[in-house]
Amino acid sequence: MIKTLERYFEFHRLGTNWRTEVLAGVTTFLTMAYIVVVNPSILSQTGMPLAAVTAATCLSAAFGSILMGIIARYPIALAPGMGLNAYFTYTVCIRMHIPWQTALGAVFLSGVVFLLLTAFGIRQLILKAIPQELYAAVACGIGLFIAFIGFKNAGLVVADPETFVRMGNIKDPTTALALLGLGVMVALEIWKVKGSILIGIFTVTAVAWGMRLVHWTPAAGGFSSLTATAFKLDIPGALHVGLVEIVFIFFFVDLFDNLGTLVAVTKRAGLQAQDHSIPRLNRILFSDAISTVAGSLTGTSTVTSYVESTAGVAAGGRSGITAIVTGLLFLVAMVAAPFVGIVPSAATAPALILVGSLMLATVTEIRWTEPLVAVPAFLTLILIPLTYSIANGLGFGIIAWAVLHIATGKFTKKDWLLYLLAGLFLMRFVYLSAS
Repeated sequence: MIKTLERYFEFHRLGTNWRTEVLAGVTTFLTMAYIVVVNPSILSQTGMPLAAVTAATCLSAAFGSILMGIIARYPIALAPGMGLNAYFTYTVCIRMHIPWQTALGAVFLSGVVFLLLTAFGIRQLILKAIPQELYAAVACGIGLFIAFIGFKNAGLVVADPETFVRMGNIKDPTTALALLGLGVMVALEIWKVKGSILIGIFTVTAVAWGMRLVHWTPAAGGFSSLTATAFKLDIPGALHVGLVEIVFIFFFVDLFDNLGTLVAVTKRAGLQAQDHSIPRLNRILFSDAISTVAGSLTGTSTVTSYVESTAGVAAGGRSGITAIVTGLLFLVAMVAAPFVGIVPSAATAPALILVGSLMLATVTEIRWTEPLVAVPAFLTLILIPLTYSIANGLGFGIIAWAVLHIATGKFTKKDWLLYLLAGLFLMRFVYLSAS
């Protein structure tokens, strides 16, 4: 049985083993476990029961991650997406006064659109239409993005009303612990110690608990609470013509966030083919689409791939076992919801900073001396962290690529889909500005 699983997940070809995959799965879970607390706190403002959303968050993350691991065999974990949950709550439900049941119906429909586009090969065409150098920029941008999140969680970068951001107080215990954790992780990486990131997380967690710096509040949850949101979505209400734009935005943002994350994780893991294509791409996209549909049925916003998966990849994860282990831990989190949050942000923040730095390796793939390439790549790279959105950064990069190629007469008919994407992104930005 064990040998059969190892053959199915291609352990020998990938140069991995059970210990590495399990440690990588635990690492990925720890870096994204915050979603178990954060997602319910956001969605509950719509009137959704907190305990039910907590259970739905854990179940949808478990389902999506395990499905990705089994079907696509990639170390990519899924969970309800940050950003889309805020749009769901603050724009759709609160500002537009749309009931959460109807909003869930819109999420369901966007998932169905994902499935249809994947079945007809359109999502695959979109992936191929985007220039490889923009994807290299996306990987770098996501590296800066998650590193910035790490700096913010560590308290090393804080908000400032005059300069937007400034350096935090390194004497603050959380910040000091995060820097300690970063030092431990980097040292272990240099010494080629397996599980360096996980060891660093556990070290800082132990020190934080020993210094009584962890202020842990039990979370609500449990499988039985799921009945308050499961299958409560209103699909007929979401089919109303006025909600088409909501379905489109759910679809559009998740599509490009997902594609960007997918390329970044596979590139970091060395899982792309020599022609930069991604093996079993269809299975990855189907897993993502099915997970969004399943998430809406349980009672949560759009489920998408998580950039924190790169933490597991950095820890050595290469196969679907990494994602399966992460998914199983989310199931445990649903049963043991009161214990979620015992790992402080000071422990996971340095992991994000380290992984972010490692993802900048793809910057050498960009022709920086060629403005036709360098400007779109730079806009993509820098706007991902500055706008807090993978989709926004990639959108600006695609628009710049199209405009510069048209202006210099270097556009070709075979790139028609890229120019169509540029037009759609431009319409989206104009629409968001107007609204």
